[in-house]
Amino acid sequence: MAVEGNTRPLEQEIVTDFSSRMSYDAYLHLDTLLSAQRPVSRPEHHDELLFIIQHQTTELWLKLVLHETRAARAALDNDDIGVALKCVARVKHIQKTLTEQWSVLATLTPTEYTEFREFLGNSSGFQSHQYRAVEFILGNKNAGMLRVFESDPAAHDELETLLHEPSLYDAFWRYLSRAGLDVPHSTLARDVSQAYVLDPNLLPLVKEIYETPNKYWSVYEALEELVDLEENFQLWRFRHMRTVLRTIGMKTGTGGSSGVGFLQSALDLTFFPELFAVRTEIGR
Repeated sequence: MAVEGNTRPLEQEIVTDFSSRMSYDAYLHLDTLLSAQRPVSRPEHHDELLFIIQHQTTELWLKLVLHETRAARAALDNDDIGVALKCVARVKHIQKTLTEQWSVLATLTPTEYTEFREFLGNSSGFQSHQYRAVEFILGNKNAGMLRVFESDPAAHDELETLLHEPSLYDAFWRYLSRAGLDVPHSTLARDVSQAYVLDPNLLPLVKEIYETPNKYWSVYEALEELVDLEENFQLWRFRHMRTVLRTIGMKTGTGGSSGVGFLQSALDLTFFPELFAVRTEIGR
């Protein structure tokens, strides 16, 4: 159909009557979604809407990250490495979107943020239970974090469940053990409620996989997918820290943390330590 007079006429087949049909708005519950941005500053500050949408969209993406990571773990439990890696690949793309989002929030200048920051009280991204859930399912477990969510039973219960469940990394090594690889007992029998730390007994197997990739090609490829996953997460942490530094400098966080210093310390955390330690060992 030709465009005339700089307008595009509706095609006759396009549905316009939604009195008895489900519409786009209804399917997505846009009435709820688009009314969930409720600035608290008085008078309402122009830039608070940006701040709210940035964090709400982050939470939506984190919901999908959890959905996909749980599915990846379940696939490993069912010995389906293909489905697991498909889920991980999707998470990697989500991570890139999450990281790039910081560039939008970085347009908020220190002066602009100061004009509504006091209205936020003690609310802080530190209190995101979904972010903690992602950390937990990837292996950065910390039982002390549960105290933050004692006033939110649903969030507390979700985190407590994840605390005592195997991480994605645990599920991966258990899968490889069932597949016949010589995964050490110390890896398989570790206390999964604790943060994963480097297991020296596992490093020789990881080194063998990396030094003979043709023998272990699918495993070798999977390990590199996990490396990508961690690198993407660290890039997100770094952009978070730099955006906070750019916006509030070295002030304390609204949730009571040291702010930039606390965020910077997270850069020393790791999900899959053997996959990075092996780099030092290869070629020795």
